[in-house]
Amino acid sequence: MYQHGCEVLDEWTRWGLVLVDEGSPDGSTGVTKGLYRDDPRVRCVFFARSCGQTSSMRAGIERGRAVHGAAHADMQNDPADLPKMLRLFGDADAVVGWRMKRNDDFGRRASSKIANAIHNKLSHDQIRDTGCSLELFRTAAIRQVPLHVEGMHRFMPTLMRYLGFKVLEHPVSHHLRRAGVSKYAVANRALRALRDLLAARWMRTRIRRLPIVVGEADLSHC
Repeated sequence: MYQHGCEVLDEWTRWGLVLVDEGSPDGSTGVTKGLYRDDPRVRCVFFARSCGQTSSMRAGIERGRAVHGAAHADMQNDPADLPKMLRLFGDADAVVGWRMKRNDDFGRRASSKIANAIHNKLSHDQIRDTGCSLELFRTAAIRQVPLHVEGMHRFMPTLMRYLGFKVLEHPVSHHLRRAGVSKYAVANRALRALRDLLAARWMRTRIRRLPIVVGEADLSHC
C-alpha cells in the first residue's frame, strides 16, 4: 500500500504518512521502521500493546497535519481514490468513502447492510457505508471528536455532524483482501457495535456548542 500510495500522491500533492503499529506480532514493526528510515515523509507510532482501533486512529490523528486520511493496510482500499476525494473537499470538513462494489462474501455484505440500517435509524444520520475505512478529515475538525472511548472510530463521520461539521461521501473501489487477516466477524462485533452506537447516540444529547456571538479578536472592530 505504501508503494501504491507513493505512485498516486507523488504526482498530485505534497504528503506525509503516519504509520501506527499497535504491537501486532505479524512482523510489521520491522517494515514500519524500515520505511521510516528510508523515507523522511514517514512518521511512526509504536504501541507497547494492542489498545484497539480507536486508540490507533487517535494516535495517528494527533500527529496529522492539515488534512488527515485514514485507511487500513489490508490492501482492500485503493489510494487511487484519494485525489478524487481531495478534489471534492471544498469547504467540507470530511470526505468519507462508500464502497460501490463490495468484494466480500455474502455474509459480510449482508451484515454490513444491516449494521448501516441500524446505525442510521438510531443515530438519526445517513451514512451509506459505516464500515469503509478510506476517509479524509480536516485535522482541526477531527481532533474535536471524542476518540478517548474505544469503539468511537466507527462513528467519526456521524460524531462530526453532531458537532456541526460538514461531511461528504464519495464512492470508492474495494478489492479482495491481499494482506492481513480480518479480526471482525458478525458474531464478535454485532453486540459490541450496538453498545458503541448507543454510546455515540448518548453523546449527541450531551454536546453543547458554545453560543459565542463576538469573539475577543473581533472586539477591535466593534
